[in-house]
Amino acid sequence: MAMARRWTPQRFVTLRRIRVIACIAATSIALAGSFAFTARKSVALNINGQTTQVTTYAMTATRLLEEQGVDIKTHDIVTTSSGDQLANHAVVTVQSAYQTTINIDGTSVPFWTVATSADQLLGFFEENQNNATKITVDIDNVYNQLTGGLVINQDGPVTVIADGKTSVAPNGKLPAASILDSKGIVLNKEDRVSVEKDGDTTILRVRRVTHGEETRTAIVPYSTQTIIDSNLPEGQSEIRQQGVNGEKTQVYNVTYVDGVAESETLKSETVTTMAIDQIIAVGAAKSDTDKGSDKKSDSADNGKADSGSNNQHESSGNNANNTGDKNNSSSGNNTNTDTNNNAGNTGGNNSGNSGNTGNTGGGTNNNSGSSGSDSGTTTTPSGRLWHATVAQAQAYAAGAAAQRGWTGNDWDCLVKLWNRESRWLWYAENASSGAYGIPQSLPADKMAAFGANYRDDAAVQIDWGLWYIAQRYGSPSKAWQNSEQIGWY
Repeated sequence: MAMARRWTPQRFVTLRRIRVIACIAATSIALAGSFAFTARKSVALNINGQTTQVTTYAMTATRLLEEQGVDIKTHDIVTTSSGDQLANHAVVTVQSAYQTTINIDGTSVPFWTVATSADQLLGFFEENQNNATKITVDIDNVYNQLTGGLVINQDGPVTVIADGKTSVAPNGKLPAASILDSKGIVLNKEDRVSVEKDGDTTILRVRRVTHGEETRTAIVPYSTQTIIDSNLPEGQSEIRQQGVNGEKTQVYNVTYVDGVAESETLKSETVTTMAIDQIIAVGAAKSDTDKGSDKKSDSADNGKADSGSNNQHESSGNNANNTGDKNNSSSGNNTNTDTNNNAGNTGGNNSGNSGNTGNTGGGTNNNSGSSGSDSGTTTTPSGRLWHATVAQAQAYAAGAAAQRGWTGNDWDCLVKLWNRESRWLWYAENASSGAYGIPQSLPADKMAAFGANYRDDAAVQIDWGLWYIAQRYGSPSKAWQNSEQIGWY
């Protein structure tokens, strides 16, 4: 009879180690087998309707797509039938997004979509909105693979409207290009193709885009200027110059859609007849106090030659204090307190002064300036008198002055006046006062009302100068008279 093995601590430890090793080995084998059967998956990968079967060990759809080299863009849509974790026999679907243009109540909006047809895209909007909003799909290029290749209607026929004719394409499962080709409709480069819904009907619409020019004649309204004439009885007025409306010819580039003008841009504008301002003289009102102050002011002028000119709207007793301001009778006007100056302000006459023409001028004066210079402010600098010669500047001014009725003596006076002021140089600048340009505007930026490029464009300067003379003096001959008396105008 064999004797039982004797139990010892060493034997117990050895047996325990054997059992542990055996358990670990069995577990490892089981896990390895399980991994081999569960990690290796057969997955259906559907990319834009094309399905392929792939085998993968990837645990997520993202990893699977990386393995397969599928590039996913920002707006693309990826879905999987097994949720976050990729399972065996799962279906992974990739829908590539593309940008089309939808039209919402007349407003074009870029829109990224994965719709397989225009009809489907319209359906997306119909599902979550009321019919009050008009939605169409604009197909910018019907021959483009992404946008033009969009199927119009997967479920049925398509109504085609083009060139005023309506027809039906029975097979809506075609892109716009194929449907239009089947109808013999040829698209021009800028023609617009859109898809819209009318109830259950899907409409493929072609709108023809053409361009043309339209020439129109517009009125340049005259403005009314008021001057103060102390020789007239108080409250009495008389028309010194009758206002006449001008005319300008405008040429527009027009875009037509199906023959209807959609938009337009002004191509050119030419003033054919200059507006002539209406000048009204009004008798000055003087109080007894003002009369007394005038007498004191006269005696303080120390016998100046123009001390009696308080009766004229161009100057005042304060001119003696401002003789240092070249071509800037506004300095006197700004400090005048007599009724002559105040009455001139109401008429906007001080807007003509090179010292404050941009500050006042009144509503009608500003309108007059604008109407007289529209043709200048809407053209490019290269199309005007950019860095003009003296001959060019005088030729321009001759016509501009004649349109105001300034010919003969008035024109001669204008030539002499601006010869004295600037020698007709567009870049002339008074080193002491800063007066600038042919008319010596002070400050120079007052001419900006007639064009932003006033420092270089003689036409802008001349337009402003003529406007200034008209507002301040009424004519070049009177401006020259004032210049002869006090040295500036």
